[in-house]
Amino acid sequence: MAKNLFVINIEPRSGKSAICLGLMQMLMRHIRRVGFFRPIISVQGNDKRDHDTNLILTQFHLNQAYQDAYAYSLEQAWDLINQNEHGVLMENILAKYKALEKHFDFILCEGTDFIGGDSAFEFDINAEIAANLGSPVILVANGQRKTPKQIVAQTQIAIDTFSEKGLDILATIVNRAESLDKDEIIGGLRCKYRLNEECLAYVIPEVPSLGKPTINDVKKWLDAEVITGKEFLDVQVDDYVVAAMQVNNFLEYVSKNCLVITPGDRSDILLGCLAIRQSQTYPEVAGLVLTGGIRPAASVMKLLEGWTGVPMPILTTGGHTYKTTRILMEMYGRIEPGDPKKVATALGAFEEHVDTKELLQRLEAKKSTKITPIMFEYSLIEKAKADRRHIVLPEGASTRILQAADILLRRGIVDLTILGQPEDIRAKAAQMDLSLEQARFIDPVASEMFEDYRQTYFELRKAKGMTRDVAHDTMAEPTYFGTMMVYKGHADGMVSGSITTTQQTIRPALQFIRTKPGISLVSSVFFMCMPDRVLVFGDCAVNPNPTARQLAEIAVASAETAVQFGVEPRVAMLSYATGDSGSGQDVDKVREATEIAKSLAPTLPVEGPLQYDAAYDPDVAMTKMPDSRVAGRATVFIFPDLNTGNNTYKAVQRAAHAVAIGPVLQGLNKPVNDLSRGCTVTDIVNTVAITAIQAQHAGQAITAQGSPA
Repeated sequence: MAKNLFVINIEPRSGKSAICLGLMQMLMRHIRRVGFFRPIISVQGNDKRDHDTNLILTQFHLNQAYQDAYAYSLEQAWDLINQNEHGVLMENILAKYKALEKHFDFILCEGTDFIGGDSAFEFDINAEIAANLGSPVILVANGQRKTPKQIVAQTQIAIDTFSEKGLDILATIVNRAESLDKDEIIGGLRCKYRLNEECLAYVIPEVPSLGKPTINDVKKWLDAEVITGKEFLDVQVDDYVVAAMQVNNFLEYVSKNCLVITPGDRSDILLGCLAIRQSQTYPEVAGLVLTGGIRPAASVMKLLEGWTGVPMPILTTGGHTYKTTRILMEMYGRIEPGDPKKVATALGAFEEHVDTKELLQRLEAKKSTKITPIMFEYSLIEKAKADRRHIVLPEGASTRILQAADILLRRGIVDLTILGQPEDIRAKAAQMDLSLEQARFIDPVASEMFEDYRQTYFELRKAKGMTRDVAHDTMAEPTYFGTMMVYKGHADGMVSGSITTTQQTIRPALQFIRTKPGISLVSSVFFMCMPDRVLVFGDCAVNPNPTARQLAEIAVASAETAVQFGVEPRVAMLSYATGDSGSGQDVDKVREATEIAKSLAPTLPVEGPLQYDAAYDPDVAMTKMPDSRVAGRATVFIFPDLNTGNNTYKAVQRAAHAVAIGPVLQGLNKPVNDLSRGCTVTDIVNTVAITAIQAQHAGQAITAQGSPA
């Protein structure tokens, strides 16, 4: 069984970092502990971090120190070779790898960048390291600005050369090729050159946004200071314009997303750029770099500080204009760990063009039954994408919602409708450089569906005293409109709450989506992602003091939710006593709830009352309840009241360093989920994926052995 994989590019700037991102995500979906090792990094000295190593460690939150992820810098490796210490070099690389191997089930390795000036040396050293690690290899070729014949010829030479060195080539990925050439390249590799059947071939077309720098890249490259527009540093730069002429002539050279470079004392150019940002007749500039170390005049700074128009990133750097321009012309875009948009784009491209299932089968990676938090989070995305659903987001005015929507659409996780003023949303998305073209924007009141929704709501609630005027005003509220979309089947689920209250999210769902048959209340669970397993905690967010019947319903609903997300349900009804060891009103309620739950789902493993330690710890369970199917093995924990549940989940989250995902609402006929107003963009992405998965399972219920119907 393969325990590692070595990624080697055969020429510079092949986009190898994007390939490593995709491979690491693929591996972490199926393998519990994945490490990263780069035998030789590209930076010189020990005062800087290698870009690719830092990207992978940061993006995937790997549990390893940076210094453990590499053995030597390229300069150090060269020095050892020149000192005839080749054996020392290889021995120490192997020793570093073996030390890392003890802590991981699988290690993804990455070769050098081929920018050190001696490609022959890097070619040979990468091949030798891979051979000594006993690692299968993925070769990455650069298809940029090449014909299919050139790509096939160059790639086949690399394949033959590495094969002659005794390497097991698992796959070849031609990156950054023209999309129209994809079939011809794969056909050429597999047919004309008779590529070994055991070696797979894939082509990933060029994605321009990955190779182009952002304003933040410019800032880092120039070591520049940001004067204004810090929130727009992720804007992409498509071109450069050196402004050395008067404004009226300069305007003729402005192009979309260009970066303007001009001396710091050219206030006229600065003001012209601000005017461009306000104009609809000129393309928007990406930003402005002021050279010469000259800051704008005090009067201009005062204008910038009070500017209420569309903001623009303005940087200042110490170099003169020619030097600054020359530096920028050598710059290329890189995927930074703090750039979720580029990361999502790279992952989306990899997933679309690489058959990961086929690749994994060939790799024969050892799988684990244990689930880490990152594996669970990625499984959410995988499940949601497998049966893509339509989710409505009522909070089009929320910046975080739009950022999450960008990621969701780039990754192809769901289809989206975003409620709000379409022009406002598009303008905001453009300012933030978000790609929301695939989303549908609806202004509720202006929608052709509004009258039907208003009438439907009136009919549903007229017995409760609803009037037509109130129905009109109510349906104008985005959460009501979005919930009605779900009720009518125009959307599969809704996610709200980033800028609205829980009450605003849940109330319309209770009014007309209502609960499933046999379920009298809406409840919630948190997925508690422990270091090696996922537990389900309910109800920790909605019902303060449920009755025995309600507690039983929460247990069954929580078990259904667990099944939907791949957790085998073994339900522990928690109390301060285990079995017959205690008595009292609270214990009796849990005991009664346990019996009701068993009657509602006869085949579901349910035990109660149980203390938390008896439910969680096998050793304690052997003492307190040795014959139980649940004690010591519980996966679903049902708390007797909100006070206990809410405090416990937060205690476990902090003390055990668990990742808490939720709350996830359950019991409704169709999925509606609430966000915390303090939620992150990642929280929103996860909650939308959860909602989509719930929509996939709508109408199913627990049957034999806790499986969905």
